[in-house]
Amino acid sequence: MSVAFIIYDEMTTLDFIGAYDALTRLKTMGFQPDFTWDVCALTERVVDGTGLTILPTRVGGSLAAYDMVVVPGGAGARRLVDDPTFTGWLKTVGPRTRMVSVCSGALLLGAAGFLDGRRATTHRNSFDDLRRFCGEVRDERIVDEGQVVTARGVTSSIDLGLYLVEQIAGPEVREKIQRQMDYQPA
Repeated sequence: MSVAFIIYDEMTTLDFIGAYDALTRLKTMGFQPDFTWDVCALTERVVDGTGLTILPTRVGGSLAAYDMVVVPGGAGARRLVDDPTFTGWLKTVGPRTRMVSVCSGALLLGAAGFLDGRRATTHRNSFDDLRRFCGEVRDERIVDEGQVVTARGVTSSIDLGLYLVEQIAGPEVREKIQRQMDYQPA
């Protein structure tokens, strides 16, 4: 399985890193040696909403080869919703690629057309913004619509990562990773 973790200027890093940490443990803890990932951006470096600089492992190019694409939220998402270059890049995914978002990353999935007619969630402060892109806004921690999965606010990123781990590798692996992370969900 291959995953593209999308990063961009003014994102919320925990939106990205919570899911990243849980999912990449599939490989680093030896559960799925063939699990691969890239940290993808359209620029050579990304500066998050607090000034932290992150360097992508891949810049630009099609996202068609990935099985899953994970899009974080943050202040930059509101700007990128109207950026045809960014939303066009998201649209390069393959027909079976699973699209995943955290927080206002759902707005980016919506702007790229992935939420049409679907249920979705985002940070509560962005519910009104999300309504224009999806069939129904849900006040739930994670909304799974099959090919598209959205998670609510920043801390839901860890829950989302563990949720996806369970779908990929089963409940026993999720439990082992959750224990190793010393994470106790609310």
